[in-house]
Amino acid sequence: MNTRRNFLRAATVAGMARFGAINALAQAADYKALVCIFMFGGNDGNNMVVPQATADYNAYKAIRGNLALPGTDAKLLPVTTTGGTPYALSDGLQLIHPFWAQGKLAVVANVGMLVQPTTRQQFTTNAVPVPTNLFSHSDQTVQMQAGIPSSSASTGWAGRVADAVNGMNAGKSFPPSVSVSGPALFTKGNVVQAASLIPGFSAQLYGFNIWPSSAATARNTALQQILTFNSGLTMVQAADKVRQDALTLSNLLASAGSASPLTTAFPGTSIGNQLKQVAQILQLRPQIGLSRQIFFASIGGFDTHSSQGWQHWDLLKQVAAAMQSFYNATAELGMADKVTTFTESEFGRTLQPSGSGSDHGWGNHHLVLGGAVRGGNLYGRFPVMALGGPDDSSNRGAWIPSTSTDQFGATLAKWFGVDAAGLNTCFPNLPQFPVTDLGFMG
Repeated sequence: MNTRRNFLRAATVAGMARFGAINALAQAADYKALVCIFMFGGNDGNNMVVPQATADYNAYKAIRGNLALPGTDAKLLPVTTTGGTPYALSDGLQLIHPFWAQGKLAVVANVGMLVQPTTRQQFTTNAVPVPTNLFSHSDQTVQMQAGIPSSSASTGWAGRVADAVNGMNAGKSFPPSVSVSGPALFTKGNVVQAASLIPGFSAQLYGFNIWPSSAATARNTALQQILTFNSGLTMVQAADKVRQDALTLSNLLASAGSASPLTTAFPGTSIGNQLKQVAQILQLRPQIGLSRQIFFASIGGFDTHSSQGWQHWDLLKQVAAAMQSFYNATAELGMADKVTTFTESEFGRTLQPSGSGSDHGWGNHHLVLGGAVRGGNLYGRFPVMALGGPDDSSNRGAWIPSTSTDQFGATLAKWFGVDAAGLNTCFPNLPQFPVTDLGFMG
């Protein structure tokens, strides 16, 4: 019967269907990705970002000695904050230097793992808790990737961020958290299953394209039955899921080769190939359908105890070339304002040199690049260039972080779509800090 009630019910269903279609389009437009470049070994932030105010530069130069970058032979690329404070980037970052003036590149100063805000007096008198095993490569690598000031973490802060926004990827089988540098704690969550791959490595199965086609189909069907069989054994199930994800990812990447290739050229370095792989995965977004994705890439060699000058410059040059190409690729894909790339490292290095190199430090400077970045500015507080000064944990310029990893990661996670309650889950020590959003994301 065409009663008024039935008419209203039909109209409501139609309206909800239309709203659902509009909402689906809105979700498709609401895409974001985070891309971490981890600098293994402890990047020397002191020679990546250099103060240029006369008194600060003179203090830097006097303490750094033979490691100081001279400002007279194009070794320093000038940048100025929105407040007018002059700094400079190492000329190894020449290829991304223009992004500063374009408002797409920012520096976050003196970031590191903390339990709570810590002063020099508190540190030297053991008045507050601090992260375990400071200045240790292995321990600090775990902590910076985990966002937890101990070495016993089982998940990474980006993995927990992926967990927090998992509802935005509902119904999608493709892993939203991917390392292109082998297995990484950074991408591991409690809920989200992370995937890892090595660029250029194919997980395609051999012996599955046999004749006749019915035999090939039978083999593939049998493999799928094995991978999806519920054995009741957690470790076996997890291994099968990883294998299944690897096959899915490999098949998708193989199909990308038949699509329109990216015209952006990437450097043939390890970090260049990793970011090229990420760009190829981003290109597959229409098929994947995810709204949120996280990626982990890495470059090693930053443990510069000796021969630091050329080595550090060359490493920064590799990072800058890969970052420039990756940004250009996101622009080519129309996603430049939806993808944010940032650096991490286990710690910084001492301002005071040790021969031709530098030793393990604590706080460090990091780069953030993307169309959604409020660039052209330095965020956080730059350390005072003084041995034994207010920011020195020792007497060698091993900076006590003035910005915590929690604050740095939470600023990125908030832009990514994590709500206030979720931020405290992703970063357990975040409530210890008065500022949770550093302001470098739009």
